Amino acid sequence: MAWDEWEQLKAQAAQEQSAHMQLNHVDGGGGTYGPYVIPSKTGDLKVGHKDLEKIGSAAHHLYDQLWDKARVATPSSDSAAGDLTKQGFALGAGLQHVSNRWEEQLKSLMDACAQISNHMQTTKAVHANDEHYIQRQMSSIDALDDGFDERVGAPGKKNDYGDDGKDKGKKKE
Repeated sequence: MAWDEWEQLKAQAAQEQSAHMQLNHVDGGGGTYGPYVIPSKTGDLKVGHKDLEKIGSAAHHLYDQLWDKARVATPSSDSAAGDLTKQGFALGAGLQHVSNRWEEQLKSLMDACAQISNHMQTTKAVHANDEHYIQRQMSSIDALDDGFDERVGAPGKKNDYGDDGKDKGKKKE
């Protein structure tokens, strides 16, 4: 949802002076937000293994880049903060606070990247297992189906098997 759309919805809700807002769908305009999306109009959600691999790989690459490059400044910032504090500058405490916050935020971002990467790997494995299970089930149904397919004639026509021809020419009542 765009920011302008959000502001417009808030303004409409304030004008109506309703006790509560519900923003889980777009009314009547044929939008594609919310739970009322019609797949025939918007298409089905399709995610392939390659898509999951790309997302997981990108998250893992970002994690590696953060590990290698974003942590470089922390030791020198901590050292500078300690030196400034020893020399009596209030700036030392401020720099240490910034360094600590940077480290906290970096760890949080790296955790998120690791979770995305791990989740994509797990999702890929689960979907592969589900796919194999479905294929096994479908192949057993096909084998069962083949056992019941004992047609003598062409599909869609009456099966003449066992008909001795005595009833030909007689009308059925």
